[in-house]
Amino acid sequence: MSLRKPHELHQRRFGRNLGVGLTLAAFIVIIFGLTIVKVSGTDFGMATQEVQD
Repeated sequence: MSLRKPHELHQRRFGRNLGVGLTLAAFIVIIFGLTIVKVSGTDFGMATQEVQD
């Protein structure tokens, strides 16, 4: 078992992986939110048309 200092390349890779992970998580949250809105069945277009009539 060696106790070497991590190479600078590993630190850069970790930063890049963290950025990609956060971007992926944000994308998943957006898709999940859009799915919930679509499944909820509230049709906002129809609601505004009823108010205008």
